[in-house]
Amino acid sequence: MSYHLEGRLLEVCNCKVLCPCWIGEDPDFGTCDTIVAWRIDQGLIEGTDVSGLTIAAVAHVPGNILQGNWSAAIFVDDRASAAQEAALLKVYTGQAGGPVADLAQLIGTVVSVQRAPIRFDVQGGHGTLEIGSDYYAELEPYLGATGGKTTLSDTVFSTVPGAPVFVGKSPRYRSKNAALGIDLDIKGHNALQSTFLFDA
Repeated sequence: MSYHLEGRLLEVCNCKVLCPCWIGEDPDFGTCDTIVAWRIDQGLIEGTDVSGLTIAAVAHVPGNILQGNWSAAIFVDDRASAAQEAALLKVYTGQAGGPVADLAQLIGTVVSVQRAPIRFDVQGGHGTLEIGSDYYAELEPYLGATGGKTTLSDTVFSTVPGAPVFVGKSPRYRSKNAALGIDLDIKGHNALQSTFLFDA
């Protein structure tokens, strides 16, 4: 086994609630500007322990998400050692195969790979993500009639293949990346939360 990763996902984008990308439809505004962050609570990549670290992608999706050709800036937790960073990038660039490689192949251009302080907090279904000074998102789940979190499952697209996703919205989403053409400061748009278990 080359990697075993368990953790939590936070995702936000400029689509309305719910982002149509997850069911294979075109983004609400023709393109989708998103931040996807994977917090690894327990993880081992080819013998390197990556537990407690977060890796994130800030991405511009130029059309239907299944067509790929995303442009992305990759951010690695600045607490990672050189070995941990190399291991994480091997998985999240698709070089280690497995379920993460299926997602990584949708990225056509990586505009940058940077280390950054990443704050990833999830409590009671509510989440906050902060990457450096240019990226910030708050996330709140929708609740069902019985008080449970509204979930989405068995979708044609997923950033956490095999896991149900909690549907939510973002009270605040701020993202600025000149290389990607992203400059957002919006409220009330799409947000998703989940857990993941990746083995390869």
